[in-house]
Amino acid sequence: MSTDIAHLNEPAKVHLDDLDRKLINRLQDGLPVVSKPYAAVAEELGIAEDLLLERLQWLLKTRILTRFGPMFDIAQMGGAFCLCAMAVPEERYDEVTEQVNSLEEVAHNYARDHELNMWFVLATETPDEIESCGKRIEELTGIPVRLFPKEREFFIEFKVPV
Repeated sequence: MSTDIAHLNEPAKVHLDDLDRKLINRLQDGLPVVSKPYAAVAEELGIAEDLLLERLQWLLKTRILTRFGPMFDIAQMGGAFCLCAMAVPEERYDEVTEQVNSLEEVAHNYARDHELNMWFVLATETPDEIESCGKRIEELTGIPVRLFPKEREFFIEFKVPV
């Protein structure tokens, strides 16, 4: 793994206080479907909405949270996800990362210590676009893309208590 990207897999070295922990734990259960969801969660936690939003921004800025947003079932909406992998030469890793991440269809990109050292998820509006998007990445980078389409779906409701 490139030393330039190794730090991306390391946890942030910052202190979480009790409020940060409560906020992270609560947000893992989703937001209520109301006109002011952050205000409702803030009220549950006994804090002001402004403070909740400040803390959420801080958690994102410090990369304790790398993403905060809704989860959609793309297949129910007519689209598709596909796990993909590439064997990227170490000396080209940063260049290829930029090329791959420049495509709006790339949802996540992860470095792995393996022959297939770059893994990413494609999210497209239709299932037919997955293969053509993989081909575009191959043309852009000159490196074969392996597609691992979903065969079955498992709902694990992954939550990490803080």
